[in-house]
Amino acid sequence: MSTEALEVIRKEVAENPIIIYMKGTPDFPQCGFSARAIEALKACGVGFAAVNVFEDEEVYRQGVKLFSNWPTIPQLYVKGELVGGSDIIMDLYQSGELQEMLQNAAQAA
Repeated sequence: MSTEALEVIRKEVAENPIIIYMKGTPDFPQCGFSARAIEALKACGVGFAAVNVFEDEEVYRQGVKLFSNWPTIPQLYVKGELVGGSDIIMDLYQSGELQEMLQNAAQAA
């Protein structure tokens, strides 16, 4: 894993108040976990950036796991901090915390 790959991810996380690394795209998720996460994000009505980890195997599929020290994809970052994966996103959505978190991040941007 190159330091350039980690720097690409660091820059994206810093520049996007809400960003999700996922398998596929928001319109065409390529795994059930990514699909569930995107449904929750879309339901919150706040814009977000999305990166398809299949676009660059080295940078994203492996790099994002090293960057976060989190073993699974999808991974949601809000204001530069890792929120977590699909299960955490769904728990936060069901409790109402996700919408509040995303709205605060969008307003601060």
